[in-house]
Amino acid sequence: MAEVKLLQKNITESPAKKKRHGFTRKCASLVQEQRARIYVLRRCATMLLCWYIQGDD
Repeated sequence: MAEVKLLQKNITESPAKKKRHGFTRKCASLVQEQRARIYVLRRCATMLLCWYIQGDD
């Protein structure tokens, strides 16, 4: 019985709510991707800087 109510609730959601939820999910995905890219760039820059500093010896 609870499953039927849950399914009915999902069906009765307005399209605007679904669209906003999709927009939020897409923004969150883009933010996560950018954070990952910044993390990789930071690690690469740190590694290159360490190599540069050690090369001065």
